[in-house]
Amino acid sequence: MSKNVGGIDKVLRIIVGLVLIAYAIPLGFPQTGWNWVGWIGIVPLLTAIFGICPLYSIVGMNTCSRS
Repeated sequence: MSKNVGGIDKVLRIIVGLVLIAYAIPLGFPQTGWNWVGWIGIVPLLTAIFGICPLYSIVGMNTCSRS
């Protein structure tokens, strides 16, 4: 698989992932019955780290700059 996640996209994924995980732990967020949903934040973090988004591959998107 080739990388298909670009720079700005990576930064946004990292921010969203960290906020969701902070909600799951909960760091600075109130304890609710829905905090487990925050663990979904692992997905954007992993796609940012590896630079590959399976959904982008399926729909044919690519946010990497063309070098």
